[in-house]
Amino acid sequence: MFIQTEATPNPATLKFLPGKVVMESGTAEFRSAEEAEASPLAARLFEIPGVIGVYFGYDFISVSKENQEWQHLKPAILGSIMEHFMSGKPVMGSTSVLSEVRDAGGEFFDEGDEAIVLTIKELLDTRVRPAVAQDGGDITFRGFRDGKVYLNMKGSCAGCPSSTATLKHGVQNLLRHFVPEVQEVEAV
Repeated sequence: MFIQTEATPNPATLKFLPGKVVMESGTAEFRSAEEAEASPLAARLFEIPGVIGVYFGYDFISVSKENQEWQHLKPAILGSIMEHFMSGKPVMGSTSVLSEVRDAGGEFFDEGDEAIVLTIKELLDTRVRPAVAQDGGDITFRGFRDGKVYLNMKGSCAGCPSSTATLKHGVQNLLRHFVPEVQEVEAV
């Protein structure tokens, strides 16, 4: 099994491409060993000292670290991913809850803004999320109120030094162009 690695704009996160489907549908994010219990693979990755975040996309795994150097962590992460896929175990446990499902209940917007929100979500899904996924992250809609769009940053986007620039110069300008009601974009 050959696993490719790619740098992300976030120096604390690397993207691992196992050459296999990781998540058939949706995404999953884990920010602690307790959350990772929902996934045998995430739990295995959190056993590696220095791993502080794991994010699963369709065909990639983003791993975030603290303090350690990648040259020390990367071999252990590659070994854990390889062992997991070779074992045939599922990526997610049967009782797991995907982050997309968790997030859906937390959306907020006025009923009168439903058409605006649908346009915002379509723009995010077609123009923003595919580009951000290439960098090992995700941006999901959280809410819309008083001209302000609230977005959730995941994977390599969470805590990335360039995420503010991505939000303000990329996403905000795109949304303002297509949806005049949008005045500002903010991460939550």
